[in-house]
Amino acid sequence: MSSILDFIKPAQPVKEINDPALVKKQYRYWRIRIFYAMYLGYVFYYFSRKSLVFAMPLMIQNLDMNKAQLGILTSSWAITYGLSKFVSGVFSDKSNPRFFMALGLIVTGGLNIFFGMSSSVLWFAIFWGLNGWFQGFGWPPCSKLLSHWYSKSERGRWWSFWSTSHNVWALPLPFIAVWSAKLFGWRYTMYVPGVICILAGLFLLNRLRDTPQSLGLPNIEKHRNEESITEQETVHMEKQLSFKEILLKYVLNNGYIWLLAMSSIFIYVIRNALNDWTPIFLMEARNFSYSSASSCVAWFEIGGAAGMLTAGWLSDKVWKGRRGPANFFFSVGMFASLAVFWYLPNTSLVLNGIIVASIGFFLFGPQMLIGLAAAELSHKNATGTATGFAGWFAYLGAAVAGYPLGVAIEKFGWQGFFVMIVSCGFLSAVSFLPLWSAGAKKLERSKDEDINAQTSS
Repeated sequence: MSSILDFIKPAQPVKEINDPALVKKQYRYWRIRIFYAMYLGYVFYYFSRKSLVFAMPLMIQNLDMNKAQLGILTSSWAITYGLSKFVSGVFSDKSNPRFFMALGLIVTGGLNIFFGMSSSVLWFAIFWGLNGWFQGFGWPPCSKLLSHWYSKSERGRWWSFWSTSHNVWALPLPFIAVWSAKLFGWRYTMYVPGVICILAGLFLLNRLRDTPQSLGLPNIEKHRNEESITEQETVHMEKQLSFKEILLKYVLNNGYIWLLAMSSIFIYVIRNALNDWTPIFLMEARNFSYSSASSCVAWFEIGGAAGMLTAGWLSDKVWKGRRGPANFFFSVGMFASLAVFWYLPNTSLVLNGIIVASIGFFLFGPQMLIGLAAAELSHKNATGTATGFAGWFAYLGAAVAGYPLGVAIEKFGWQGFFVMIVSCGFLSAVSFLPLWSAGAKKLERSKDEDINAQTSS
């Protein structure tokens, strides 16, 4: 066990480079390299996990599975993934993101292959639950890298751009899934992403690195001459924290993190409900073909990518680093779009696709900003734990979108499905109101705390 921990432990700082021109050149190179590596890495994490969405309609046809049984699979994944995001978040703050992220991707690819080789609900649940656990190794390293390589004044835009990796999988995967299923059967919708993810994990091992200091570079605030960063704040941010400090002081005793965690429950009920059940709903309730219904999931993700970019830009430029206003307004738009989708008549695929894209646009803005706000409202060296804690609650919501929602559909039809997700849309907007000015308040408080700590020492 100790040898494994030694393998993934953080890279140590090395002597800082004194040549400003070389520092600038190195920063430019490494920021680009690390960004595209973690971007592509998370694309393939999603490529692996969402393969089940396109297998589910065919599993109903070929294995005579019902919606409640499929809900067991999605709920088992959500529970283990949510718990893993929290646990792995704690460990990732004390680990090297290069090895942590690559290991998770390689293992989750293998588990996709084992899932495709199975035929019983029990083994499906075991392999998909384990898949969820190792999927949790993807997000915390990325939040750590984004916090260390990009400063607060630019982080909303970079974070939102990186978050579009959540959606890029939607472009090729429906076509790959449909092509694989038609030629070889539903199992190949799991095999193909699995093999690709193993190869992508090896790519991450080659491309990623740890903090700027591990490469002889100054911290990002010093490099960018951030005027709002005082000497005391820099010392505070670069301080190495114990597990106890990370968990208790900066997460569990942080009221903002709890509010974000609660808000994320409602967002993720809707997100996973739309992701997992939209193809089946469109096939059963609106009589679309398997190929047409699957394509609507791509529209959901494409709209989501646009929403994240817009939300990140607005929170940086319009609200000056405060994420609360964007979260609230986007939640209101999401609630309205869900209501329209509910009452939309059985019309063209194009109109359904537009409404689904609209839901994605308004949903993925808050979904992305919750993680960013959690990272910024905690300590820089506790970002993995803070975002992982919020993610744990998020996937409790995702678990509700699995088995419980599957049972509700079986008993009450699609009317029960929409009652639940539209209600969650309304509650998400209400839950974001107390976080309206959170960023500004936290910044003022942290400055006072740092100055007081410096004076007392």
